[in-house]
Amino acid sequence: MEAINTYFTDLLGPLGPLFLVGGLGLVLVLLALPAMLFRKQDPLSKLKETQIEHSADVPKGLRVGGKNEKLDRFKHLLEPQNQDEYSAVQLTLIRAGYRSKGAVQSFHFAQFALGMGFLALGVIYTLVAGAMSTQQSILSVLIPGGVGYYLPKYWVQRRVGKREEEITSGFPDALDLMLVCVEAGQSLDQAIIRVAKEIRASYESLADEFEIVAYEMKAGKDKVKVLRDFGERCGVQDVNSFVTVLIQSATFGTSIAEALRVYAEEMRDKRMMRAEEKANKLPTKLTLATMMFCVPPLLIILIGPSVYGIAQNLGGG
Repeated sequence: MEAINTYFTDLLGPLGPLFLVGGLGLVLVLLALPAMLFRKQDPLSKLKETQIEHSADVPKGLRVGGKNEKLDRFKHLLEPQNQDEYSAVQLTLIRAGYRSKGAVQSFHFAQFALGMGFLALGVIYTLVAGAMSTQQSILSVLIPGGVGYYLPKYWVQRRVGKREEEITSGFPDALDLMLVCVEAGQSLDQAIIRVAKEIRASYESLADEFEIVAYEMKAGKDKVKVLRDFGERCGVQDVNSFVTVLIQSATFGTSIAEALRVYAEEMRDKRMMRAEEKANKLPTKLTLATMMFCVPPLLIILIGPSVYGIAQNLGGG
């Protein structure tokens, strides 16, 4: 063992044995992966999936994607075993717009694949770079792996923020349209369908959420549960307040049109306040740019000739 350790240390540097162990582990994974991917499916599981596919209880329009069969075989590795953790990841992906059944598996597979891929790139860079200290070699391997692992999470968070911003921007307009539809004599279900159709060109994410609400109501799901799920999926405070208003209006028997009118006016005021807040922040944000791009040229113009004259006089003296 000492001879082998010395040989690989001389060949690959101080981390030679570590590279050897990592390479052997990668080879074992590559050898075991085809056997797990092309493993024959259990007959009972295949029969169960066939019964679900041919089931007529759920309309096709309500089915959102399906699980990847190859990834489903590794669900014990790609899915959190804790139900609370699994629900939290699934809710985050739904808020990002990924509603398929295999979204959680795909997310964790992307983390694993990108983490291992960037880790391999770090190893290759360490080997190509040549002589490096042990600390630099470890950082060159681990930092790309960490970046690859957290890259899908960063992407999902960006998507969540973008969708929440879009929903917040389009919600006041959607409420105005819904108020017009309700006052014209349509029911709440019909108004939601109409609003989803009209705002799709401008606010696609909000239109998708309204369509889900309409489909769930058509399927006979409890209206209060549908509205609460709507607020939870969006993750926006304005939507949660709107859901509370509708639930209270249905509970106490008050007019939905009156509740919509008051809440729509409040949403318009909040949108105006958000616009004023952004306008008030603009001078502060421009201060740094003004100092960076305006003050140095101004100082050069004002002080430059004097500095040049002083330098000439001192040089001549």
